[in-house]
Amino acid sequence: MSTYRNEFTGLAAVVTGGASGIGLATATVLAERGARVACLDLNPEGVPAPLLGLAADVTDDGSVRAAVAAAADALGGIDVLVNNAGIGARGSVEENSDEEWHRVLDVNVVGIARVTRAALPHLRASAHAAIVNTCSIAASAGLPQRALYSASKGAVQALTLAMAADHVREGIRVNCVNPGTVDTPWVRRLLDAADDPAGELAALRARQPTGRLVSADEVAAAIAYLAGPLAAATTGTVLAVDGGMHGLRLRPEPPPG
Repeated sequence: MSTYRNEFTGLAAVVTGGASGIGLATATVLAERGARVACLDLNPEGVPAPLLGLAADVTDDGSVRAAVAAAADALGGIDVLVNNAGIGARGSVEENSDEEWHRVLDVNVVGIARVTRAALPHLRASAHAAIVNTCSIAASAGLPQRALYSASKGAVQALTLAMAADHVREGIRVNCVNPGTVDTPWVRRLLDAADDPAGELAALRARQPTGRLVSADEVAAAIAYLAGPLAAATTGTVLAVDGGMHGLRLRPEPPPG
């Protein structure tokens, strides 16, 4: 256990979307294991010490470059990048406008390219360089009313593998996590907006074989594993954290009695 507790000692990490949900949980676990951590977010005011909160808009290249430079300066470099910033979208392929398609892809896909592009010079200088992208079960499972979101996450998964191939010989590992439905503020807002919040929550729980939502801490633990020195032989990997959604096909439970 002590090995894991001190795994990131001496390393510096940047987490986008780090002010809440999976991002904040990831930043917290990295700091607890010894890393110096900067959280990049549109609204970083709530980021608690010892985490460093920096304002950044992943759709704006200038904002990204300034925030990454500030993080590298404050932390003494960048060894780990967690591309976690993202937004959701509902609807079938016909139910979102062109503008919404561009907006979501700009955040979820091009945002990763912008942040990675800015961080690469620092990662190349690191003796332990790792990138972890937050993807989704939606990259590989057909989910209803998630056409745009699924398209963006499918792109993230493909991008992860391409990045891993491009940078493996530079000593930079690239992996992604594919969470199922995670109990985050965004999911809770969706539930609050549903006609039947309790029924919608029950449906979300039921589609994961474990019968419950994934926690942000569980996803953070997976990201920390992929980002850590103990995973030095792991690159180009897609790690599911989805309660068995991607691979298990359970028979219906028999009725009681």
